[in-house]
Amino acid sequence: MDQVMSGSKKTRPALVADKRASAKSTRKAPRKRRAPKKKTSRNPLVWLMRLVTRLIWGIGWRITALVTLAIMGAVLFYTATLPPVSALVDGRSRGSVTLLDRDGKVFAWRGEQFGGQITANSVSPHLKNAVIATEDKRFYGHFGISPRGIASAVRINLSEGRGPLSGHGGSTITQQTAKLLCLGTRYTPASGMTEAEFEADCRRTTLVRKVKEALYALAMELRYSKDDILTIYLNRAYLGAGARGFEAAAQRYFGISANEVLPSEAAMLAGLLKAPSRYAPTANLQRSRDRAATILKLMEEQGYLSAEDARDAREYPAQLSSAAEARAGGYFADWVMDQGPNYLTEETTEDVVIRTTFDQKIQSDAEEALQFIFDTKVKSGSKAQAAIVVMSADGAVRAMVGGRKFKGVAGQFNRAIQAKRQTGSSFKPFVYAAALDLGFSPNAAVTDEPYCLDVPGSGQWCPKNYTKDFKGKMTLTQALAQSRNIPAVKILERVGREAVVKIAADFGIESDLAVGPAIALGTSESTLLEMTGAYAGILNGGSSVEPYGLVELRLKGDNSSLLEQEGGIGERVISPKAAKELVYMMHQVVERGTGRRGLLPGREVAGKTGTTQASRDAWFIGFTADYVAGVWMGYDDNTPLTGVGGGGLPAEIWKEAMTRIHEGLPPRALPMSVPETVAVTTPGRERQRRNSGGNTAERVIINILDELFGNR
Repeated sequence: MDQVMSGSKKTRPALVADKRASAKSTRKAPRKRRAPKKKTSRNPLVWLMRLVTRLIWGIGWRITALVTLAIMGAVLFYTATLPPVSALVDGRSRGSVTLLDRDGKVFAWRGEQFGGQITANSVSPHLKNAVIATEDKRFYGHFGISPRGIASAVRINLSEGRGPLSGHGGSTITQQTAKLLCLGTRYTPASGMTEAEFEADCRRTTLVRKVKEALYALAMELRYSKDDILTIYLNRAYLGAGARGFEAAAQRYFGISANEVLPSEAAMLAGLLKAPSRYAPTANLQRSRDRAATILKLMEEQGYLSAEDARDAREYPAQLSSAAEARAGGYFADWVMDQGPNYLTEETTEDVVIRTTFDQKIQSDAEEALQFIFDTKVKSGSKAQAAIVVMSADGAVRAMVGGRKFKGVAGQFNRAIQAKRQTGSSFKPFVYAAALDLGFSPNAAVTDEPYCLDVPGSGQWCPKNYTKDFKGKMTLTQALAQSRNIPAVKILERVGREAVVKIAADFGIESDLAVGPAIALGTSESTLLEMTGAYAGILNGGSSVEPYGLVELRLKGDNSSLLEQEGGIGERVISPKAAKELVYMMHQVVERGTGRRGLLPGREVAGKTGTTQASRDAWFIGFTADYVAGVWMGYDDNTPLTGVGGGGLPAEIWKEAMTRIHEGLPPRALPMSVPETVAVTTPGRERQRRNSGGNTAERVIINILDELFGNR
């Protein structure tokens, strides 16, 4: 109790621990001292790099955004300008000309041939696969451009020492189609460029053009389907020999539609895309087949062909059609194109069909004959040229060889129609034609002897014979057969130079004929076509001939003709009697005279040789009852021929050609009149032999002839 009370009286002291806790809570904790900052030196280079990076980022994303917007705008603009697919498949600015032979078969083309529209769905699957395997194996997977392909092409170009844009382009089929469309720009003459220059400009490879091409390709992918783009490409691609599009090329090379081509043919066509002129099978068939073998390998590697099918295609390569293989008629086709109006031939905007007089077999025969003689009888490496024309008696030209080594392309120099050369003794038949038409007999006598004339302004001129000798008295037939110069000049002077010039001109010699005594020896110039046509006039009975090749011209798909030609026979030049007598005299040229190398066993032949001064030109022109053929031989630069005259190699070329041409034809007699006697007669005796009841004009002529030959 006391303790309790005492405890109540005294105050209990606070615990010491409590006091400490209270004091601790009221006193601030001491601050920790921060470690002093280390001073760092500023690196100007680092600062500058950070600044440049920030600037580049700040400007770069803005430029990227602007470029992206510009690309989108350009693509949308191009997309808006793209027409329907059907308006783009035929991109030709001019038409084509298809030439048919006398049997209605195609033998040549001119201009750009468009065979008709094909589509990616209708074309042969082999062709579609060959094109994709060759040109763009990722075609159905990309969006118009292939960065991987471009990078690979640049790498290859640089590794081969070229510029990055030179050589391999890495272009997709879409980009190639954009280039074919010239980025939507159409050719117009107002551009100041030719069509060829315009296309070359479209194909130029520059950085700016490649950018535009890529934009246009993107627009095409946005506007068209993949098959639409491939359809445009298949129809517009140029594939050599004037073929525009795969349909035209298939028809040109194989004579079939692009819908029907086999793997070997598809590979050959696809191989043309790389270099159409170089790989065209009509230029070099083996080179084209080698290229096709490469395409077949690609098709096999990409799974488009089995190993067995690819092997079969290589073992049995594509065969050209007969027309493409022959490559015949290049010179003839050029000539016929000139016969029609220019707006329907060279500059046609329509597709034209021309039916002609051309005979593919005769052309082949003439070409083979020419090659045979040059291979077997002409010195290797000779640059001598030759030309051949074959026609019917009405002037229908059947074959034309304008020179050696013609490659089948248009526009080469045609020696048959463009080369004007001195005719030599091949002109003499026109001198004798004038005499016969005036009443001379083939048996009339003429004396081969020294003979001189006074030519005003030139003095005395004394013609010489080729053999440098004289034969004395002979018949006109003998004089022509032996090609004696002096008798020819004598007859020219008696019948009159103007009369001979007129007969030659009426027979079709349109070249300027110098009216002088030397004209009898063929010093004037003419073309082989003119001379052959003039001889056709002799064969047909004495009427003029206009050589022709165009029979009918019409628009493709139309049945009505725009132009027609039924024949080339014109007005009469000499009497039928004189023509038949002249045929006989020319027959003797081949039988017994200078043209003996032109003999055709079992067949009657008439003709005439011709050799000019210094042997710069050699001619042989002759005919059977079926065909007339002319051969010229010489150098383009007028270099003299060595040991060659008209009765030599030209006659042998003529014989080789005509032997082939007449194979299988039954022999027919020449339309000639054989004189009653082959004895030499004077004009006086000839007068007695004939009916003495001739008219006054005939008697005057006979008196003149008597005076000419000294039989007074």
